[in-house]
Parts: sequence; structure tokens; C-alpha cells
Amino acid sequence: MKYYIIAGEASGDLHGANLMKELLSLNPEFQFRFWGGDSMSEVGGTLIKHYRDLAFMGFAEVIMNLNTILSNLKFCKNDIIEYEPDVLILIDYPGFNLRIAEFAHKIGIKVVYYISPQIWAWKKNRVFKIKNVVDRMIVILPFEKDFYAEYGVDVDFVGHPLLDALENEKPVDKSDFLLKNNLENKPIIALLPGSRKQEVKEMLSTMVKLIPDFSDYQFLIAGVSTLPRSFYDKIIGETNVRLLTGNTNNILHFADAALVTSGTATLETALIGTPEVVCYKGNRVSFEIAKRIVKVKYISLVNLVMDKEVVKELIQTEFNYENLKSELNKIIFDKEHRTNMLDNYKQLKTILGNKGASRRAAEIITNIK
Repeated sequence: MKYYIIAGEASGDLHGANLMKELLSLNPEFQFRFWGGDSMSEVGGTLIKHYRDLAFMGFAEVIMNLNTILSNLKFCKNDIIEYEPDVLILIDYPGFNLRIAEFAHKIGIKVVYYISPQIWAWKKNRVFKIKNVVDRMIVILPFEKDFYAEYGVDVDFVGHPLLDALENEKPVDKSDFLLKNNLENKPIIALLPGSRKQEVKEMLSTMVKLIPDFSDYQFLIAGVSTLPRSFYDKIIGETNVRLLTGNTNNILHFADAALVTSGTATLETALIGTPEVVCYKGNRVSFEIAKRIVKVKYISLVNLVMDKEVVKELIQTEFNYENLKSELNKIIFDKEHRTNMLDNYKQLKTILGNKGASRRAAEIITNIK
């Protein structure tokens, strides 16, 4: 079997890699050609385009990069025709992937969508396209199954693959971690500013302003390998903060608190059990457009799954030095607030289902005829 996989973001690369591993465990002869990143490349197959060249966030940014996106769409369609895969596997990344799904369906290729677009938040009309062009939808959030059922679409809920990823990536010994990275034996505050240049620049420049106010702590930035150290250095300057790349799991495990840019990382932080503040500030035009069309109460996956405010979300104008300092103080020093958050994290794990999501998804995919 030949599989063509498209993941357009860092989280998709992680989940795509775990899915590929499980597919290969079922049949080592399976072949992969994919759009993804380093994690998928380590599994094997042929990487066509890296997600760092695909991740455009916000309405304004998409418009500014429209020619690139259209060029990528054309290239992808031609590449699929040439490769002739048995199954196309799409991982989130809806603006691009739904167009490719429609194309693949027309030329007779089986289409699997693994990790549903967040159509329950906005563009609900996309459910009709999914119903028409996707052969199998595999969802990872429990409420998504009920959402699709309202539209007569039968989907498979497999649980969240982050549970598997965290199970497979156990933290190192803390003493070894501190020694290897030349860190002090002081409590840690983790900074997760995101993976895209524009969001990292916006988030990190505000996050590091808090460092002088928490002198008893050491601040660690969970950097991503797709951005060079020089990029981070321009933002942090002479600030007393350390950048560690490819170490997010360990940093979160050993951190007393975390400031996290909205995305899959907010859920990862909660599942590890680190009290967090969720942050987001984007292009003003994009935000104003989104505010009018997105129909959800929260932006973080933690709050969405729990259907209540478990973690504080500082969005757009609320994301500023004063608010960030206040909320960080709460999750570190307010014992009741901190304990309540950790208790909700335990409930979150139960709601997300059992481990083995990647394996269940792989079994579903291999049974597609």
C-alpha cells in the first residue's frame, strides 16, 4: 500500500509520525510520501515539503501569501497524480487539505481525514464537503463525534494521540537534565511561544518582560528546531533566559508553571500536569475577522474539552505585561487556584479517552477498501 500524507503544522508532524509508526507495525512494506516535518522524516518515506514553509496563520497572512498557497496546491495535485497513492491521509490543516480532498475524491483516490478540522468552531458548512469527499473521518476529541452525528456523518473517535506521544516520551532524570543543560537548581517557569515566526516574535517579546519580577525562578524557552537560535536571540537580547530546542517535554515536566501560546501545546501542558496561562495575540485584522465568525467560548483545547474555564486565556489586548504577571502569580502562589487547576487536569485525561489512539487510527486506515 502506498500512502500520501499531508500535515501542515508541527502538531500534525508529531501525530503523523506516530500514525506512520503504527501503520508500519501492521505492515513494514507500507510506503509513504508526505508533507510534514522532522518527526515524520525520522520514521521513513519521502518528505516533499516541510511544514515550516506552509504554516500561514490568520486571514491577513493567508491573503498576503495567496500566490504561494495556490502554487503549493497545484504542485500537490500533480505530485499525487504522479505518485498514484492507494490512500490519501489528511491531518488537520483544513484550508489546504479540504481542497486536496475534493481533488483526490474526483480522481478516485480513497480519502482519510485524521484529526478533524475545527469546523465546530467556524465554517460549519464544511461538514457537507467532508460528507461528500472524505471516505473516513477519524476524530480525536470526544464532542466531535456528537457534532458530526447532528449532520448525519458517521465518524470514528479514537482518543487523543497526545496521550500516546507523552507515554512514549518519558522525561529524563531531573538532575541529569539540569547538569546537561548547565541550569541552576532553581524552580522553572516554561515559556512556549509557539512555532511560527510571527507568533513567536509577538508572544516571546512580552513573556520575557516578566523575568525581573520572578528572580527566584529560572525561565526556559521551549524552542523549535525550525527556527534558528539567531531568531530567538534578536527577541530576547541580553535577558536572563535560556533557550532549549527539542526539549519541550522535559521542560514542562520540570516546570512549576508555564506560559503557553494557544494551540496543541496547551493540551500537552495540561496532560503533563503543569499549571499554565494560555496566551494569544495575532494580526489585528485577522483577529477582528475571526471574532465575528468563530463560534466558541474558548480558544484553548483544555477549556474546549472541559467546557469551562480551567486555564486563563489572555487573548489579544488582554495579553499584556500586567495581566500576564497577575496570572502567573496566581498559578504559582495561589494554592487553591493551583490545586483546582490540577484537579481539572485529571478529569481532562479521563474525558480524552484511553491511550492507543494512533494504533486505533492505523487499524481503521488499513481496513479501508
